[in-house]
Amino acid sequence: MTLTRVLIAPSGFKESLDTGEVAAAIAVGVCRVLPDAVIDRMPLVDGGEGSAAALAATTGGSVVPVEVTGPVGDPVRAHVAVLGGAATGTAVIDMASAAGLSLVPVDRRDPTRTTTAGVGELLRAALDTGCRRVVVGCGDSGTSDGGAGALQALGARVLDAHGRELGRGAAALADVAEVDLSGLDPRLSEVELVVAGNTSNVLTGPHGVARVFGPQKGATPAQVELLAAGLDRWAAALSRACGRELAVVPGGGASGGLGAGLMAVGATLACRFDVFLDRALTGQGLDELIAAADLVITAEGQLDAQTPHGKVPAEVARRCRAAQTPVVALAGTLGEGWEAVYAMGLAAVSSIVPGPMSLQRAMDEAAALVADAAESLVRTVLVGMAVREAA
Repeated sequence: MTLTRVLIAPSGFKESLDTGEVAAAIAVGVCRVLPDAVIDRMPLVDGGEGSAAALAATTGGSVVPVEVTGPVGDPVRAHVAVLGGAATGTAVIDMASAAGLSLVPVDRRDPTRTTTAGVGELLRAALDTGCRRVVVGCGDSGTSDGGAGALQALGARVLDAHGRELGRGAAALADVAEVDLSGLDPRLSEVELVVAGNTSNVLTGPHGVARVFGPQKGATPAQVELLAAGLDRWAAALSRACGRELAVVPGGGASGGLGAGLMAVGATLACRFDVFLDRALTGQGLDELIAAADLVITAEGQLDAQTPHGKVPAEVARRCRAAQTPVVALAGTLGEGWEAVYAMGLAAVSSIVPGPMSLQRAMDEAAALVADAAESLVRTVLVGMAVREAA
């Protein structure tokens, strides 16, 4: 067996390289070893930070800048992607561009206070584009308010038992008694609203937003309990308002409960990979490229115990296993429990960091490090192939 065709299908490295830049850097390293190989590049997005802009570039669309309320209440610059090509008529937003964890300063990471208000404002901007389909990418969130802030920004009223409007943030949900949806932006009923998220996440309970993701967003044990109680009340009030049980609906916990909030106003929830790997958005068929490849290289900023649970390398590995195409992965760092990725079907894993260095240096030199690591990984694969053939 020889490597005559290689598919590069990575995710981005947060705060360092976007997915297209990672793919380009890997291609540089592969070409050093296999200058005559056919190299297919398919940068992948999963609805997290940078997804909307990447899809605008892929489809020949445009990015519309919008200033919205950030997760801690300060104004932030976000954007709506208006797609082109076969996806004309579709607008995409990353919730992370308005309410992502990267927008929450480390010393202000209190998920009982952060808000998705900016996501609702961004949705209004998407409606302003005139697109008939709006996709909300859920990922990299810094909020846990069940989408309450987004609904308020879209015209809903969140009320206590005395009919008084509640403020922003999940802490206020401890007093929620009613959700009034009568004032919603009427344009919501005129578009197809799709929430693209992790369909395994639920809003409440032991596997819900508060207990699973609260600590990751800075919640103390006491704040986790406050979140859990507030989201229980929110789920009950929201379910009464829309006539649909949302407490444990699959996907309701996407992006700190934004999934449930938007489902209450008519959104459908879909697996993010089914949405973001659609040929209309990518211009290519991932499964077809995998089947044609001799080797697939994927990548992500960090591989760890969470990678098998809905991250890009896991999805690529799943599809490669079905096609019986070998797949290897590069990582910016290898976090706790990273060995779990082998069970996904990855044949080999390598960090791009060759030795001790500061995080800042690794981020600054990421493109060169990725290229060098890709070169080394491909050479290692060739050695393994030679040993196997000799045996």
